[in-house]
Amino acid sequence: MEEEQLKEGVDFYWDELGLMVLTRDYLLKRGTCCENSCRHCPYGAISSKNSS
Repeated sequence: MEEEQLKEGVDFYWDELGLMVLTRDYLLKRGTCCENSCRHCPYGAISSKNSS
């Protein structure tokens, strides 16, 4: 089974630092939270950077 390729501008974009940022739509389509505190997480993951 082949994985579908990510589409720039739909599934992700590049930020000002050159990092790939996944979109909210892609994260919803994926269906589960990866608990990596994604920038556009639709599942409410809390960034571990701010917790002790």
